[in-house]
Amino acid sequence: MTEHACPTPGPNDQYPTRRASEPALLYRTDPVVHGNADGPIDQETLVAYEADGFLTVDELLAPEEVERYRAELRRLADDEAVLRDDRTVTERGSDEIRSIFEVHKVSDVFAELVTDPRVVGRARQILGSDVYVHQSRVNYKPGFKGKDFYWHSDFETWHAEDGMPRMRAVSISIALTENFVHNGGLMIMPGSHKTFVSCLGETPADHYKESLRGQEIGTPDPDSLSILADKHGIELFTGPAGSATMFDCNCMHGSNGNITPFPRSNVFIVFNSVENTCEEPFAAPSRRPEFIAARDFTPVGA
Repeated sequence: MTEHACPTPGPNDQYPTRRASEPALLYRTDPVVHGNADGPIDQETLVAYEADGFLTVDELLAPEEVERYRAELRRLADDEAVLRDDRTVTERGSDEIRSIFEVHKVSDVFAELVTDPRVVGRARQILGSDVYVHQSRVNYKPGFKGKDFYWHSDFETWHAEDGMPRMRAVSISIALTENFVHNGGLMIMPGSHKTFVSCLGETPADHYKESLRGQEIGTPDPDSLSILADKHGIELFTGPAGSATMFDCNCMHGSNGNITPFPRSNVFIVFNSVENTCEEPFAAPSRRPEFIAARDFTPVGA
């Protein structure tokens, strides 16, 4: 398998996926950084982000802030109404919470984080425009029972199932517990964001009901992953609670399961440019629910 220029079967689809009988590696046609150094990210870090597809912030949140968010995690996990909510996803084979989606609407505490200039300011700077929240969630990954998140590009799913047209979105993962090398930390292939992996498999109806627990359709094939890993390597992120990683929507990333006693919880926010709002899905029979893929494109802070 070799990389080749992206075929364009339709005028609005630069990144076809889940259509062909064989996987393909396609060149990215979109910029990575749309803004400039006028903001909380300095020029050197922006240049590194463009090359690697990610940046890290060693202490985005102070310890007392972290404890406030951890207390909110515990409160949400003990709230029977939250447990019954469709936005709460449990691990396969157990009642352990895997994720709570649209958490900035479920919780006023996490809503404050979305509008924090340290968070949204960096997103606006990278994307060069006003932004809205495409998705938010908290991930619990409890000790002993936390399952893996297999290798994937978020953009492949957001493009195929949510109708996100171009690669102009950024995610921030903020650690609420310490990330060790052994408790299922985030792994990214640096530079992989410049290659789009066109995946196999037709998207079934209501695919999200299974994919949120363990995705199979829309995951890269082993050969494509091997090519990217050989070319770019793999970086594992560790760090204290309060640290953060921002990464491009097309970064190939994943995480192992957690069989240690130490949970790995984080809050995850996806910002999309208001100039890149979602259309009809490119490779799915219908849209996913709005708590997974927002259809309210109101800019943050508006």
